[in-house]
Amino acid sequence: MSTNPPSDPNAGTSGTDSPRVGSSRADSSRAGTPGAPRPRSGTPADQRDERRRQRVVAELGRPETPEETAARKAEDSRKYRMRKTVNNLVFSLLVTVAVVVVIVFAVPRSDKPLHPDIDYSQVAQTTQQSQTQILADPELPDTWSANYAEIRTSKAAGVASWNIGLIAPGNDFIGLTQGFDANPTWVGQQLEQSTATGVTTIDGIEWTVYDNRGSSDDLGNLEYALTTEAGGSTYIIFGTGTDAEFEQVASGITSDIQANAARASATPTPAATTPAS
Repeated sequence: MSTNPPSDPNAGTSGTDSPRVGSSRADSSRAGTPGAPRPRSGTPADQRDERRRQRVVAELGRPETPEETAARKAEDSRKYRMRKTVNNLVFSLLVTVAVVVVIVFAVPRSDKPLHPDIDYSQVAQTTQQSQTQILADPELPDTWSANYAEIRTSKAAGVASWNIGLIAPGNDFIGLTQGFDANPTWVGQQLEQSTATGVTTIDGIEWTVYDNRGSSDDLGNLEYALTTEAGGSTYIIFGTGTDAEFEQVASGITSDIQANAARASATPTPAATTPAS
């Protein structure tokens, strides 16, 4: 009785059909070789980090080191702050411009000039009705203007005066004051106790000069002044104008000064009465 040898489980099969020993180990090792694509796993955030890492690696040609990662993030943060700074600056400028536009177009503005233009001649005519002395009314070109014309009374000196504030064509100020029956105290107050520096004659009228332009004292509008007396009035011209402008004002009231002096001469002086015996 013949016995058959035990059958070989691999017999009768071709080399292609038989399983290869160690193929699983080879496949496993092949999956872990560098350069082989890795399966994506994890959350979407992990997948984005993975794609970002792969992009950086593609740029460097190698994996990014922790130091390079930190430097890149710091540079990105710096650029972000710079962009925010520029954006904030532009926004601030736009807000500033908008505020200026609102102020210019929304805030109501007066059409009146900064300095009121007073018709001093008209005021002089009206005021003259209550005055015995002839008021100075300077004859000047239309390029001159005035910002006040009024009667004032000095409480300290007890002297009333007629006052005009004149603005010359060059925007210099020249004031004209006519004190009625003035005393030395009032004159000293008007001239800030300054000292006379000379005498000049304009249209036959002698004027005392007070030139304070070289003084270190703060005298305000009293840089230069002219004074004269006639008919019970003391005339003071003062301000910051030029010599020519002062002469023009003085010449403009020559007729008023002469008329006031003539009025005083024509006014009879009350006769002294002799007490009855």
